[in-house]
Amino acid sequence: MDLPQLTEDQPAHRPLVAAHAVPWPGEMAVFRSPSTDGFELVTTFGSRARIGMLVSDLYAGHTSRFDLGNALVVDLLTGTLESVTDLTLFGGANALAIESAPGVWEIVQAGAAELLAPGRYRLTRLLRGQRGTEGAMGNPAPAGGRVVVLDTALASLPIAEADLGIPWNWRIGPASRPVSDETYVAQAFTPTGAGLRPFSVAHVAQPWRTPRTPGDLTIRWTRRSRALAADSWGAVEVSLAEELEAYEVEILDGATVKRVLSTATTSAIYTAAQQSADWGAPLGPGDTLDVRIFQLSALIGRGAPKTVTLTF
Repeated sequence: MDLPQLTEDQPAHRPLVAAHAVPWPGEMAVFRSPSTDGFELVTTFGSRARIGMLVSDLYAGHTSRFDLGNALVVDLLTGTLESVTDLTLFGGANALAIESAPGVWEIVQAGAAELLAPGRYRLTRLLRGQRGTEGAMGNPAPAGGRVVVLDTALASLPIAEADLGIPWNWRIGPASRPVSDETYVAQAFTPTGAGLRPFSVAHVAQPWRTPRTPGDLTIRWTRRSRALAADSWGAVEVSLAEELEAYEVEILDGATVKRVLSTATTSAIYTAAQQSADWGAPLGPGDTLDVRIFQLSALIGRGAPKTVTLTF
């Protein structure tokens, strides 16, 4: 799984692996190769993950507050879940990765867990889109989708940043058996370094005009940070977590990108001349403007997008 960084001791670029087997062999081995042979050992791990599936569709819900309208019903192959206090929840407990589409994972936390049948739980009091995964929220995430409880049973794959973007072939199976054994599971997976991806920006403000330059529009937003230490109420502004601060703002006409504005601050100026070139005249009262904003990473490029419609 390519996920955002979950703990300080997990390098941000490394993907995670979760495994379940019956019977559990005691230790699993992970091999990889850029082709179909010549597999080399990457790591071994000994913990069986709590893996399951969605029993019913999970629809989109609120972020940045409790989603009290949805219930997450899951079947676990092994292990249990239990309710936790809000304070424990805010500390990161009861986090699950929900696969809303192949390879696309929303991180959800659940405050309340109700056992419905052996291995089946109804989870409520949800926190959605955690660690910047609101863009991965399915509408719905379909029944049958994979679910993984995010805990210490997951193993971090010790790959280098230079390995990102390479379509590796992987084989995972009992460490006591050779990689050619029929018990090994083969999987193609290209690590993308999701933990290095900047979160989408927030609080995009309605554009305002600069008196000194009539017709120019200033688009403003608030930076978010993927750094784990950024989740603090005491900081005046979140840490940058990138080598340099940089953004791109796309001016949209439906699916067409009319213009890209680049800036090193949390604002961009859309000049009257640019508006006239794009639309035939500067924008005025009653007009709307669709924009898409990205924070940039020096290593992997654009972060998660924020798309909004501005009204004048």
